[in-house]
Formats: sequence, C-alpha cells, structure tokens
Amino acid sequence: MQAMQEFQSLYSAFDTFPAPKGAAIHIEHMAKTLFETQGGGCLYVLGGEGLPSYQLEDGFQIHRFSQPMSNYLERALAFGNQLTQLLTENARVSNKASSADLKICHFRDPWSALAILNFKQSTGAAFCTLYEVNGLPSIELPYAYPHIAPETLSKIRHQEQLCLEEVDKIVVPSKTIKENLIKRNISPDKIAVIPNGADIPAANLPRPSNAPSRYLIYFGALQQWQGIDDLLRALPLLADIENLELVVCAAKHNRIAKSYQKLCSKLGIDNKVHWKFALDKTELQCWVTHAELSVAPLTDCERNINQGCCPLKILESLAAGTPVVATDLPVVRELMRDGNHGRLIRANRPTDIARATRLLLDAPLKREAMAKKCVERVTNHFSWESATTQLQTLYREMITE
Repeated sequence: MQAMQEFQSLYSAFDTFPAPKGAAIHIEHMAKTLFETQGGGCLYVLGGEGLPSYQLEDGFQIHRFSQPMSNYLERALAFGNQLTQLLTENARVSNKASSADLKICHFRDPWSALAILNFKQSTGAAFCTLYEVNGLPSIELPYAYPHIAPETLSKIRHQEQLCLEEVDKIVVPSKTIKENLIKRNISPDKIAVIPNGADIPAANLPRPSNAPSRYLIYFGALQQWQGIDDLLRALPLLADIENLELVVCAAKHNRIAKSYQKLCSKLGIDNKVHWKFALDKTELQCWVTHAELSVAPLTDCERNINQGCCPLKILESLAAGTPVVATDLPVVRELMRDGNHGRLIRANRPTDIARATRLLLDAPLKREAMAKKCVERVTNHFSWESATTQLQTLYREMITE
C-alpha cells in the first residue's frame, strides 16, 4: 500500500471519483465538507480509467482501489479488505507520530461500513461513524445482475441491516429514503435528511455549436429504473412538432447505451436522437440551459419507490431554469411542484410524456414563468451551500456528543 500521511477523518465510497455522473458530484461536495470541517482527511474510492492509486489534492489525500476485478461482489469484498488495511496503516502511523486519533468516518456503502465497523470493534477505537444511504445494494443489484441468487441478496440485506443498526448516525438525501429506513426498524432520531444540491450556472452560457434548433434533454445514468425507453417511445408521438429532437447526455458509452441506440433504430428515430458521453460540468450545463425541456421519466419500480433517491438531474435542470417533465413519485414531489416547475406524469407512460411535453411546448410564456420559479426553487431550498452547512453542523454535533 502507498506510504501515506496520517488522517483524522475518512470518507469512503464504492464509486469512481472523479467521474461524469451524479454520485461523483455528490461525493465531491460531501467529502470536501468533511475535510474542511476536520482540517484534512482521506478519501477512499474506486480507481481505474487512468486514475492514480494515490494522490494529494487540496489538503487531503485520495486512495483508490484499482484491482481489476470483473465480479461485482468479489470486488466489493476486496474493496473492504483494502479499506481495513488503510485504517490499520493509519493507526500505525498515527501512533508513531503521537498525534490525535481518527475522529470520524463517513461512508456511503455497506462494504465500507462493514470494514469500518469491524475495525472499530476490534481495535476499541472511539471515532464516530456516519452512513450516507443513497441506495441499498440489496434493492439495486438485481437491476444490473438479474440472475443474482436470492440467498445472496438476503445475505446482503442482513449485512445492510447490521450496518444501519450499528452506526452512530445516518444521512439520507430524501424524506422517502428516511421513511423506508424507518420501516426497517431504524430509529427516526438517528436519521438526518440532507437533500442534494445544485449550482446555478453562470449567466449567458453559450449555446452548443452543434445543438439542434429545438431539443429536449435527458442527462444522467442509463440504468433501467431511469425510464429512458419510455422517453424514446414518446418521441415518435411528437414527430409532427417541427425540428424537435432529443439530446441524451450519458456518463459513459456502454452496453446499455448500445441497447437504447438499437431501440432508436427500431423506432425509426435515429436522426432525432443525439448522444453525448462524459461531458464535463460546463459542457453539460450549456446543453441543459438551452434545452426546451428536461425529461426525468423515472419508473415506479422498487428502487424508486421502496428505496427512494434524490435525482440530481431534476435539481440541475431547475438550477438552469429548464422546466422538467418528470414522473409523479414521492421522491420527485420533494423536489418540484406540478405546474410550477414543469409537469408531473404517470410512470411508464410514453403517451403521458408526449402529452405533457406538447402542452409545455405550446405555452412559451408559461415556460418562461416556470424558468424563473425553477431557479428560485433551487436558490431557496436546494443549494449545495445549504446542504454542506447542514452536514457541517451534523459533524460537529457528532464529535462533541
């Protein structure tokens, strides 16, 4: 393992960082808040894709797990084992330096949680633990691995439950997730709700040079629960609207993207759909800002209903002043209001996507009024400044208790 400086705070995430996706944006804001509060620390994340296994950046260190392993669960266990080594090495360096011990560990997955909680128990260390629950593998894994064994999911759920019960505090980005954790017998007093945030884009962002004259936009991940197939099926129903096209901005070009591109061919809309991959933040903001509408057609599946989420794509669209057509789910109603910031529609209904889109496109003055309300919504309720301030308060309360 790379020689390192000692650290008194740790943020661990079974995600690649940096990366052009919502999880990485969330990690950036949360981890930096932890390190600013604690005067530095260690970020432990997934590596690969040309990223160094160790680096120093802005007063904190980054350790990356970079072992090439194709099996998800084997990789998760190896990730946890390396985290245990990292904690052990930090304790050795810290004791040698006769400095303060580790004070707080913030993590966002059960693989990190198990390693950290086991290390704490085996060493008798007194640091605080904060589990950031954005998603639960026992619910999300079947979408990526439909043949995963039920007994494996049961074991993962059991491990999740142990982590949820043993940690000092839990932070979630939506009330929906909190309510669903309470159903798993987790005390509501233990759970803090800190929603995601969004940055208001700079004024007068240029229109992308290759942008269609009129376009809808979808951006974000391409998993099944995002409902992208419903959006694609809605596009032929809008074929009579002159020059209207769709831009899809995805984090990466993978097999899922290829399957959607095949669907476009089947639907005869290849020439109406433009694919953009791994855009940087400013590029993406340009595309979102100049779109007629943003679409977030989430499905009403277990992941979105019985777990919950806090879709960054909705918040970032509102921040750009771009009204949103989104599925009417509890997690979405926490972020936007029907008729104020766009339109809410029934899940899994391409016809509803098309109908809501048509109504908004036919009312330019109404969209203009919505755009102002969208920006106000984020400014007043969903800024990153507000989210990180709440997180700083939580850290201080945990450490002084």
